[in-house]
Amino acid sequence: MRGARIVLVVAAAALPAAAQAQDVPAAEALIKKSGCMKCHSVSAKKEGPSFKETAAKYKGKADAQAALFKHLTTNPKIKVDGNEEMHDSLKTKNEAEIKNAIAYILSR
Repeated sequence: MRGARIVLVVAAAALPAAAQAQDVPAAEALIKKSGCMKCHSVSAKKEGPSFKETAAKYKGKADAQAALFKHLTTNPKIKVDGNEEMHDSLKTKNEAEIKNAIAYILSR
């Protein structure tokens, strides 16, 4: 019985974050609070790509979460209408909240 528990724990730890339980209302609240919806939407392209487009871009890529974590926390320069500007960070320093928002985006 102990061996079965160990296998379950290891299997659960191996699941990608997007497949693990996510708190959708908390992710949506953080995304809204951070002003992401000004330039992004769930399914329609605005100034920035939709979450659906972002999820498709990173589908199956092992570094998806790390790439989005960096993008959403380091204020990288992006091009908008041919002009460079700083991308805003999520309005939290809580790593679990950031990972939850990333799982939400990747699950769209």
